[in-house]
Amino acid sequence: MAAMSVSPTKNKGSKSTADKGPSRSGFKASKSRGSREFEEDDIQEEGECMELVQIGAERTKNVLILMSDTGGGHRASAEAIRDAFQIEFGDEYKIFVKDVWKEYTGWPLNNMDKSYKFMVKHVQLWNVAFHSTQPRWIHSVYLAAIAAYYAKEVEAGLMDFKPDIIISVHPLMQHIPLWVLKWQGLQKKVIFVTVITDLSTCHPTWFHPEVNRCYCPSQEVAKKAAAEGLKESQIQVFGLPIRPSFARSSFSKDELRQELEMDPELPAVLLMGGGEGMGPVKKTALRLGESLFNKEQEKPIGQMIIICGRNKTLVSTLESEPWKIPVKVRGFETQMEKWMGSCDCIITKAGPGTISEALIKGLPIILNDYIPGQEKGNVPYVVENGAGVFTRSSRETARIVAEWFSTKKDELKKMSENALKLAQPEAVFNIVKDMHELAAQRGPMANIPYELTSSFSSLI
Repeated sequence: MAAMSVSPTKNKGSKSTADKGPSRSGFKASKSRGSREFEEDDIQEEGECMELVQIGAERTKNVLILMSDTGGGHRASAEAIRDAFQIEFGDEYKIFVKDVWKEYTGWPLNNMDKSYKFMVKHVQLWNVAFHSTQPRWIHSVYLAAIAAYYAKEVEAGLMDFKPDIIISVHPLMQHIPLWVLKWQGLQKKVIFVTVITDLSTCHPTWFHPEVNRCYCPSQEVAKKAAAEGLKESQIQVFGLPIRPSFARSSFSKDELRQELEMDPELPAVLLMGGGEGMGPVKKTALRLGESLFNKEQEKPIGQMIIICGRNKTLVSTLESEPWKIPVKVRGFETQMEKWMGSCDCIITKAGPGTISEALIKGLPIILNDYIPGQEKGNVPYVVENGAGVFTRSSRETARIVAEWFSTKKDELKKMSENALKLAQPEAVFNIVKDMHELAAQRGPMANIPYELTSSFSSLI
């Protein structure tokens, strides 16, 4: 199986990649350190052990990020963390982003992405599943049964990568991997952290008391972590990890509009339908096409960018419309930071990643839908902080945008300021820096090469 790794772009010093572990003599010397008298050969063995520990300290550390494509946010956060490690630490770390469930297990774990998409399309199914599995006794029994059946497969998957740090960005990626580390006696060697990718409403499976760190995107989530039994020392609040390109973009709105061939003068609204182009995109677009055209003066008062995701039918339908205002229809986009940076407001469902990205770009947000359960709390998070509004009405959405672009420009400006106050653009960098500090605090035992770990398991 090929592992996906990151090519370094910033080298903070040459690192040894030697794989060879310490000799048995080195191990014996470390055991005899409590003796008051040392023979000459004992001193020599002690020196060998110290030298080998230093070699271990210089090796490239492996980071394994566990994710699942149940919604786009988990992969996006995983890739944001990967990119931040690369920017901050270069070749000090080798990063693997993996869906261990899909690659190493069977049903139902290897089918979670398809099951999730099916339930989200039939949203009441997801609503029932989300709330009915919240009691600890229910999800604990389910996870224990899964562990009994697939633990060995998961163990094999984890050991393939010999991780120094394991990062979970999915609520079901804590329990079984932590059991595996316990069985292997690796709890003091491997750092295990959870990066929560829900802004407000979280399923209890996110919170595991044995993680080294739980990175929470908001104070509200941090309170839930504490209520679920995590200690204050385990909880850090940095924000949601967003791709570094959002935080470190150096292009102005004018430059982006020129690059993207947009009208340089007209205010712009960004209409999104997620990765699959779901929701009332067509209906909302048609309403906006009407509301952003001044019939009396026969000229547009705004322009529109529509991101349709993978929905090719929607792209074709909207491109064939006889628009009276400047409109750009796009499919699946990999440079959302540029499209957001070129616009003045955004219409989207309440996905945590999109909300966090929009806040970084200072975009007032019109939320037009949410997935019951994990996205419900994102609506008051935006509205109560004055960064946007919520409405499921396409007509109302079009009216609000038209007013923001004409008679209520001050309201648009105020919401933009509130969005920037709520934004946490450095979150992903703060997260990886904290992980780096955790790794540095691990001490000599964490630097012993993986192939001898089992020999030391009784001491760890």
